[in-house]
Order: sequence, then structure tokens, then C-alpha cells
Amino acid sequence: MTQKVKLCIGIAGLALLIGAASIAYNALAARVEPAARLALPGQAAQAAQAEEWAGDGAAPQTAQAAQRQRAPDFAMTDWDGNTLRLSDIIAGGRPVALNFWASWCPSCRREKPAFEAVYRDMGDQVKFVMLGLADGMRETVETGQRYITDGGFTLPVYFDTLREGAAAYGIRFIPATVFIDASGYIAAEAQGALDEQSLRRAIGLLLQ
Repeated sequence: MTQKVKLCIGIAGLALLIGAASIAYNALAARVEPAARLALPGQAAQAAQAEEWAGDGAAPQTAQAAQRQRAPDFAMTDWDGNTLRLSDIIAGGRPVALNFWASWCPSCRREKPAFEAVYRDMGDQVKFVMLGLADGMRETVETGQRYITDGGFTLPVYFDTLREGAAAYGIRFIPATVFIDASGYIAAEAQGALDEQSLRRAIGLLLQ
């Protein structure tokens, strides 16, 4: 067998191997259905369907275990540019759903109608803090406000212009939601887009 024939056989074998691997990968990917998962303190949950806050791309991340962790405080601005702190909102004595989002994030856009529906239904029982990550570059307060206005959303929107909120909660991927009980402790966390059923279930934990 000549060297040329051996080379042709080797190339053909490699092509078959690559083709088989591609088919196997596509079959596996078709079975994967990304979805946000809730993580209670003391448990770990693999995140999916999240967009990287500091840049493009998506990647899973494991939630850190926590035991009765008090929600970190931070400063933010409201729609009119006034500064307030998360502790000011928690002091109202109601549970808080703290959601990190940006208008450029497809998964954030996908879950926003679910938050709007639950807010309209349960906004008198739970405080919603929709915290836009406005870094002034990829997202600004103006682009965030335009998205909310154009979408007809009535959710309470705030902006993390100094990245204090993202830093306090270690946010690397969005959307991310932290559920805080009426005493100011973290009750559950979710990374990835939440559907309405999952959001209602999480809020149900807060109201128990």
C-alpha cells in the first residue's frame, strides 16, 4: 500500500470520526432544554439560559451555598434619579423579589412579561426591585427606561449605575433573581429566565 493511499484512508477515517461526533453532539443538545432553577440557601443549583453581564456569551454557574444569609445592602437610583438603598425597601416589612436585568439581554426580555403579570397580581404582597445594570456603556439608564416604556411595563424599575448591586451579589450572568424574606434574609435564588409558574412558586416560599 502506497503512502498516498494510506494518507487518503487516514483522512477518510478522520472525517467519519468528526461526523459521528457531530451527530452525537447535536442529538445531546436537542435533549437539553435550558431553564432557570431555584436554589434555596444550603443547596446548589446549576444555572442555565443566562447572559454574561460583563460580556457576551452564556455559561452555567453554581449558586453558592448559604445558611440564613442576610441580604447585602447597596445603593441604587430610582426612575427619577433619586438615590436609595435596598435596606430602605426591605424596611417596609414585605418580602422582596430582586431581579438583575439589562435591555440587551434576550433572556431578560423573555422573562419580563412573567414578572409583569405576577407584579400586577401580587405587587401588594411582595416588593419588586427590577434592577437594571446600567454601566453607562453597554447599557444606560436611558436605554433601560426606553425598553420599559416601549414595552408598556409597570414594574418598579431601579438602576445599578455604580455596579454596587452587581458587586454585592456577585452577579456575573443575567437575568438573576434573589428572593428576600420580610426579615431581610435570602430565601432563594435563581439564575436564568424565570417563567410565570416558577416565579409564583418562588414568591410562595416568601409568603409562607
